[in-house]
Amino acid sequence: MQFEEKDYLVEEYDLEPDSWEDLEQEGKTAFLAAIVRQDETEKDSQASLDELERLANTAGIEVLGRYTQRRNNPERASYFGKGFLEEISHRMHQAQADLLIVNEELNPIQQRNIEQNFSIRVIDRTEVILSIFHDHARTREAKLQVKLAELQYQLPRLRRLWGHFDKERGSVRSSGGSATRGMGEKQIEIDKRLIRTQIRRIKEEIAAISQNKETQRKQRGRTKKICLVGYTNAGKSTLFNALTEADVLVEDKLFATLDSTSRQLKLSTSFPVVISDTVGFISNLPHHLVASFSATLMEVQDADLLLHLVDVSDERFEYYIGQVNQVLKGLGADKIPQLLVLNKTDCVDSIFLTFVRKRFPEALQICALKKDQIPELLERIEKELFHIQALKVLLPYDRGGLVSLLHDIAVVQAEEYRTDGIYMEVLVNQEDIYHIQEYLLT
Repeated sequence: MQFEEKDYLVEEYDLEPDSWEDLEQEGKTAFLAAIVRQDETEKDSQASLDELERLANTAGIEVLGRYTQRRNNPERASYFGKGFLEEISHRMHQAQADLLIVNEELNPIQQRNIEQNFSIRVIDRTEVILSIFHDHARTREAKLQVKLAELQYQLPRLRRLWGHFDKERGSVRSSGGSATRGMGEKQIEIDKRLIRTQIRRIKEEIAAISQNKETQRKQRGRTKKICLVGYTNAGKSTLFNALTEADVLVEDKLFATLDSTSRQLKLSTSFPVVISDTVGFISNLPHHLVASFSATLMEVQDADLLLHLVDVSDERFEYYIGQVNQVLKGLGADKIPQLLVLNKTDCVDSIFLTFVRKRFPEALQICALKKDQIPELLERIEKELFHIQALKVLLPYDRGGLVSLLHDIAVVQAEEYRTDGIYMEVLVNQEDIYHIQEYLLT
């Protein structure tokens, strides 16, 4: 499907242009709230709230307080218990906080009930993430994917957005005395139709992008593909820049990178290799958000090798490894060969690194900021990607074309023109041995 080259998000797809900017412009301060379940420790719940606070800060929101309620299951109508919400509402009004941010995704009924019954504005973790994605999307592809996620989130929540019209206008009755639907309810039906139309068109556009990527994938032939994956803020963009000398934005913020960026990676084999930086993963990532980024995540599904980067200085790094692997499994990418790279080793002591080395013996420990550690990583990449073998061959002079081929696909360590042929010592990928199989020297 072909569309004109223009910014759809402003000209066609933007039902409410300022709806996501409002979060940062109006909601400057917030309280955080979460449920602590029976199988959760206080340490785990506080770590999760730490992450939510970082998300809020990235969205431009200052956190004024954090509160938890211990219960096994959320209240169906209001998520938290009535007494807890009354106390939160009282403290929010005292502190003049603009928002209550809940550390899970609320359903539309829970969100509406909290706002109407306790006179506070509430958003959930998903809405904060969407706000960040909205602000960080740069390319047309990323903007389309973010807009799709926003619309899918908004669709079941339209009653919350339009309910205030009927409250302001009061009940509307016909001349016969029977009750009629309010303005908000009529507008909901119109907006639902508009949103569904926009969702369909954006999905078609994203499908066209995915199809184009699939065509490019088929055309890349022998080119190997590496993808950088990892929990958000693990240092993927920093490592990507170190490996490729690119100039990808590096910020100490969650989701600084949304757009997949690809560059050629130069290895000693001279074999064509492309490496891609991808959007960071996060725990409790909404399903519809993952689905919206299908075009970007195709890079992961199509990889020959995944570089799983981990911030080893974060005390929850093992939990994050599990979260990333869970997302990869959901994408059908859990069978792709993976090299675990433990980053930010300069931020921890040697005793801890010794423990980590025993816990993850196959992992490579690096600091992406130190360029002298990059060659060792490149060597491991070659080993994982190519299964290179050191071989000796003697080529007849009438097979000189194979000499040129070996210079293209292998590392030539020695080359000597003898009376009985051309002697060569090469490092060659296992997949390419068939070219010289009959001329191998034992």
